[in-house]
Amino acid sequence: MAKKIEAIIREEKLADVKDALRAIGIVGMNFFEVKGHGRQGGITLAGRSGTYQIDMLPRVQVNVILSDHNVEKTIETIRTAARSEDGGAGDGLIFVFPVEEVVRIRTGERGPDALKYEGDIDARIAKYYSPPGKKPAEGDVTKGAANKTPGKISRFFIKG
Repeated sequence: MAKKIEAIIREEKLADVKDALRAIGIVGMNFFEVKGHGRQGGITLAGRSGTYQIDMLPRVQVNVILSDHNVEKTIETIRTAARSEDGGAGDGLIFVFPVEEVVRIRTGERGPDALKYEGDIDARIAKYYSPPGKKPAEGDVTKGAANKTPGKISRFFIKG
């Protein structure tokens, strides 16, 4: 049904990641300021009084909930936008979790309907792949389009 992507990224890459996600149609997201370290264990700074170790570095956690078929495109978008120029240690990690249920508080919508926003990634794909004069079935962005453009569909959807 849905997946949750948590990406831990450098603070200075937040604007790049937000812009990249918006560009592909990810409308809803949130972020948190977090501290932590990975394999490198932090950094060592040298000053007048000597050197000292900082083991908890500031980072940002970006959260996105989206349809299963948009996961790979979103991961690649985040990875590309969050990567530093030198591709060094500390660029971050991306985690993917299953989401069992989604409920929109305002309307009570559940499941895929609760994830829909006007102009989001699913609406863009449905508009692009819908045959003229036909609307895709509720919750199925590929219905009707798969027979007409099978080569294009495989770029966006994981078949399984």
